[in-house]
Amino acid sequence: MKNKNKKRWIKILGGAAGGLFCIVAAYFLYIILDYHRLEDRLELEIKKPVEEKKAEAVQTEKEYTIITYNIGFGAYTPDFSFFMDGGTESVAKDKESVLATVSGAAALVEKEKAQFYLFQEVDMDSTRSYHVNQYELLDAFFPGYYSDIAVNYDSSFLFYPILRPHGKSYAGVALYSEFPIAQAVRRSFPISEGFNKYLDLDRCYSVNRIPVENGKELCIYHLHMSAYGNDDAVREGQVSMICADMKEEYEAGNYIICGGDFNHNLKSLENTGEEYASWAYPFPRESIPDGLGFVLDSFSEEEREAMHNSARNADMAYQEGVTYTVTLDGFIVSDNITCISYENMDTGYSYSDHDPVKMVFKLEK
Repeated sequence: MKNKNKKRWIKILGGAAGGLFCIVAAYFLYIILDYHRLEDRLELEIKKPVEEKKAEAVQTEKEYTIITYNIGFGAYTPDFSFFMDGGTESVAKDKESVLATVSGAAALVEKEKAQFYLFQEVDMDSTRSYHVNQYELLDAFFPGYYSDIAVNYDSSFLFYPILRPHGKSYAGVALYSEFPIAQAVRRSFPISEGFNKYLDLDRCYSVNRIPVENGKELCIYHLHMSAYGNDDAVREGQVSMICADMKEEYEAGNYIICGGDFNHNLKSLENTGEEYASWAYPFPRESIPDGLGFVLDSFSEEEREAMHNSARNADMAYQEGVTYTVTLDGFIVSDNITCISYENMDTGYSYSDHDPVKMVFKLEK
């Protein structure tokens, strides 16, 4: 009798193990078969304002404001920590929190009345943010602007953590401009190969061409570079690609602004050989073409260090003076653009794990 019960339990456990193996195998097969990347040089749809203004071009010798802001898919209230950073949360608190956080972030920067806005981690249909279309939510705050969005994440369903999966992400980088956008193109960054490509997401940047009164173009490069993984080849590939792209446009006589989340420590001017977090390496300044440079580099070391850091680590709830902070966000400009003022805006990370960066600038004749 005991032997029969033992055999029965062995069959049950064996069947359960076999079933679990099949489920895991089927999931990994789904991940592999569902994997895809968007094509490079994809033309983006440009949304026009409800009441389109009379076409006008950007003028030289006139001051304009541009703001970049990673809104963290509407999840990062100050008490939010993220599992991929060593924290505990995998999705936003609830739908109401997402709506309030994205709206709060939009309202905050809308008050600045900038002519250009760059938003990263804008979810359009993601499990982690309860399928709120944040691009449409932002539209309500900037009804008089032209806009486009380049898809940065279109991932398979991530069934982790098991009890509250991160799920499927569909998100992008959205640009808003008071001036007509003549053309917007999505460029595909190089990303990890092998198995890591299933974790690296479909990184990209957008190139937005805005006419200038003198017949040239203001080319705004909007990026969100890779964060997770310590692959030097990926980092070098992404930096080389966008730098070569900017060099070509600069040599054609155009004005260049490159802004967004660089996922590099922008205050650190050189790699000292220390151990760095994968998202906080110094940006390789030697790769930047002649005639272009980070606006931050025009400040002294003391001035840079005194600036508020634009991002916090999300391994814990934010605690001022305790949580690690770093500046990941900012702008590269060409030397035919003059920076009038520059600010890492300090909100105490109220609406995201990032804070906005604002620049006032003018185009030289």
